Amino acid sequence: MGTFKEQINREKVPEHIAVIMDGNGRWAKKKNRPRLFGHKKGADSVRRVVEASVEIGVKYLTLYTFSKENWKRSESEVNSLMSLLLNSLNSETKTLMQNNVRLLAIGDLDNLPKRVKAKLEEVMKETASNTGLELVLALSYGSRWEIIKAVKKIGQDIKDGKLNPEDITNDLFAASLETSNIPDPELLIRTSGESRISNFLLWQIAYSELYFTKKYWPEMEKEDFYEAIFEYQNRERRFGKTSEQLKFQTENVQK
Repeated sequence: MGTFKEQINREKVPEHIAVIMDGNGRWAKKKNRPRLFGHKKGADSVRRVVEASVEIGVKYLTLYTFSKENWKRSESEVNSLMSLLLNSLNSETKTLMQNNVRLLAIGDLDNLPKRVKAKLEEVMKETASNTGLELVLALSYGSRWEIIKAVKKIGQDIKDGKLNPEDITNDLFAASLETSNIPDPELLIRTSGESRISNFLLWQIAYSELYFTKKYWPEMEKEDFYEAIFEYQNRERRFGKTSEQLKFQTENVQK
């Protein structure tokens, strides 16, 4: 049958894939290594998955890099994660440019250490003209925070007379989110065997296909990523319709 990469239909690659990169710490613990070792190895998986996305033409890849809840971890781990992020931004910029990747970020970026935020903004500016994959880092991000922020913005617009309550639509609300210029993910992947969403893109994944793998994030290889896409391509996405309705719709389009 060949590899999963060979079996992927390049005409039906999901435009946007979101990933919950879970299991760095548990993977390290199983190897009797410190948690930071797992996070460093997880950075290698990021590189592999970005390269895999570029190779098959994914347009948007959103990585749940650091959540709002992650600030509750020990000070030493948070500091280590921020240092790792800073080092990755420094070391990977050249690769992003070579692969025509544009870097974006969503989340409460003002919460990031000044040096990290400054470097992030620098790399986003440097890659802004790239036209290939758009790599979106969710940093200090939480979906409930994002939704409340959008509600406050819309509420203020109503209070200021810029908007009427009856004007509120799905599209208007979506335009108030962090991902206003990014299409909703067709596929959400979570590693480590956990089957939950963990406050990630709750509005945006309303109709996303969910794929859970038992592999820890540091174990994620390109073929594992391609396997998730292959399974996605073999699912029927109905969006509330029946299989018969979809078949009828397809037949009419083909006539």
